[in-house]
Amino acid sequence: MNISVGFPDRLKELFDSGSGGAPAAKLRVGLVRGAVTPEQALALRNQFRDVLFESLGAEAEGGAAPPDVLVIAVDANSQDVAHTSRLLPKRPPVVVILHNSDMANTRALLRAGAADVLPAPVSEAALVLCLERLLARGAPIRGTASSKPGQVVALLKAGGGAGATSLGVQAANLLSERTSPAQRICFADLDLQFGAAALHFDLGEALTSTDCIAAGEFLEDTQFGTALAAHASGTRVLAAPRDVVSLDAMTPGLCQGLIVGLRRDFTLTILDLPSVWTAWTNRALQLADRVALITRLSVQHVHMVRRQLEVLRLQKLDGLPLTLVCNAVTAAQQDMLSVKAAERAIGRPFDIILPEDARVVGAAVNQGLMLSALRRGSKIEKSVAQFAELLAADALVEQA
Repeated sequence: MNISVGFPDRLKELFDSGSGGAPAAKLRVGLVRGAVTPEQALALRNQFRDVLFESLGAEAEGGAAPPDVLVIAVDANSQDVAHTSRLLPKRPPVVVILHNSDMANTRALLRAGAADVLPAPVSEAALVLCLERLLARGAPIRGTASSKPGQVVALLKAGGGAGATSLGVQAANLLSERTSPAQRICFADLDLQFGAAALHFDLGEALTSTDCIAAGEFLEDTQFGTALAAHASGTRVLAAPRDVVSLDAMTPGLCQGLIVGLRRDFTLTILDLPSVWTAWTNRALQLADRVALITRLSVQHVHMVRRQLEVLRLQKLDGLPLTLVCNAVTAAQQDMLSVKAAERAIGRPFDIILPEDARVVGAAVNQGLMLSALRRGSKIEKSVAQFAELLAADALVEQA
């Protein structure tokens, strides 16, 4: 694949010219020809309406003030990497879209001074996240954060098949639909290996947690309020990775930076955590305001609830407000194990018990719809609304 040199010699004049002339009214991003597709350029202009995007090429005129950020394309299979490394200036920040990328060339470009290196083909979400971070260093580019940080609720699963993701997704959608635009709701899928929340929202191109991990130490500076995809209900969604990644890809420090940024930009964030315990999931729970533990009515799930509660105690997290949810309960299940027997075994009552409605819930999951779009006023919708109120009452009252 032949990629034209992403850093034309004549563009060097843009960096040698200094910042002469009157300062621009808007932050400026220069897009070197071939760095992004025309569709991506249009999407960026729509996403960043307060930023001026300029198309540049080998014939760009010298003498103009340099842009605040430059986006270029480089081919690792040619001489572009060495050529670009020699020309990378300290300012403005340069984002490299690296074709035929590998670790060695990525590191070489970063050492040479690249602000970021994104492997091609680059997604629109990754571009948005990168530019949000870089442009926010110079000036706030859109919106204002709430003066009071939002709250974070962590979803814990008592074993597989508890239905925590579908329940959390529907709760987030109900809250988004029923609250004011100023009270913003986010659903963050941090199940790095098997998360599927984006499918529940029917959002195929949502920003993922691995896109965020790539931001490194600058993660908490990301403007999540605009970088995250929005569901029709208004819920903003951080998706799980598209492919299975190592749980070690997230660290306690990155997790903390992510939660700090989400608190800043949203009234309420629902974190969907994996069912395994790691150092970073432990940190997420330490930073959460509330935990919702989701289970089913079975001997196995009751046993897992007890184990999760014991781990919370051992990690000194048992002081967190906890909502215990028994999900998808049927009459047949209660014939085999009564709710009272399960509560005695656990040592505490359930805070809410939701009925099973496999047809409505299954259709909502498969089509990315809210429950009300399929059957308004159903028992399951009313139960999910009660669950949502338990999660969000404190956050929405304090932010009102």
